[in-house]
Amino acid sequence: MKYRRLGKTGLKVSALSFGSWVTFANQLQIENAHACMSAAYDAGVNFFDNAEVYARGKSEDIMGEVLKKAGWRRDSYIVSSKVRWGCVDDPKPTQLGLSRKHVVEACDQALERLKTDYLDLYFCHRPDPEVPMEETVRAMTELIWRGKVLYWGTSEWSAQQIMEAHGVARQYNLIPPSMEQPEYHMFHRYRVEVEYGRLYETIGLGSTIWSPLASGILTGKYNDGIPDDSRLNLPGYEWLRRMFESDAWQQRLDTVRELTKLAEGLGTTMARLAIAWCLKNPNVSTVITGASRPEQVVDNMRALEVADQLSDSEMKKIESLLDNKPKEMDFQ
Repeated sequence: MKYRRLGKTGLKVSALSFGSWVTFANQLQIENAHACMSAAYDAGVNFFDNAEVYARGKSEDIMGEVLKKAGWRRDSYIVSSKVRWGCVDDPKPTQLGLSRKHVVEACDQALERLKTDYLDLYFCHRPDPEVPMEETVRAMTELIWRGKVLYWGTSEWSAQQIMEAHGVARQYNLIPPSMEQPEYHMFHRYRVEVEYGRLYETIGLGSTIWSPLASGILTGKYNDGIPDDSRLNLPGYEWLRRMFESDAWQQRLDTVRELTKLAEGLGTTMARLAIAWCLKNPNVSTVITGASRPEQVVDNMRALEVADQLSDSEMKKIESLLDNKPKEMDFQ
């Protein structure tokens, strides 16, 4: 495993990390979750990502049970949660959003579910236009002062919103966000590569990117149709199946088929190539991977080897096949 600094912080995160969304949201089984997390931890993964909304809190419950059962030293791993959408069906107004009340109470609930005294990372899970920025920044700062959170960040915030949070922090002597958790993969590039471009240098923004496999299309498993065991066939994922069946995604599949040939020529899989491609971006602090079986965890870890093997010429071949490099913003 390789480790990278989380932006300008002193925290070192594993280049590949483990997210609970796919693993726990679909299969609420402690035994399987323990096997997957143990495989990741044994491979050197030190960051485990979660959120209050995943399986309405059950994902954090299971991760907490796994961490308790595993008995790993608390100072050997990083655990996160995200706040915004609540963890109950039909939430009341005070049970979601980024108000001080919900941010603080959701943190306490996450600590209880994850069976820990503090969260290493705490993310604002999408912006909340109904809450003043100062209130959210103050709430996060107070949690850090109380020792309940070590670093706070954002998820899917615009560059303007992130800079607004930094401005508020500077104005009132508060603590600004240290990292952002954006979607990033071969077909979704603009925000990470262009919009945040200046933030990596000016404020030292760290990034914990999610969906490196683009909801599975970059695994190559859909090249010949939808497999019977795909989550696209599960209840609750009708939205994903509709997206998959759209013309835009069918065009992406044509590209994936060509990329799969390139991956095979390199002696690897499409999934490993897609993760490795994300790792090649120097502004990516860690790539959050998901898996439903420990064997998938082990296979994902091999993307590190692929990243080391990808030469500049091979990256150019990938770029040529993608043909979607985002253009720089015009600041003039």
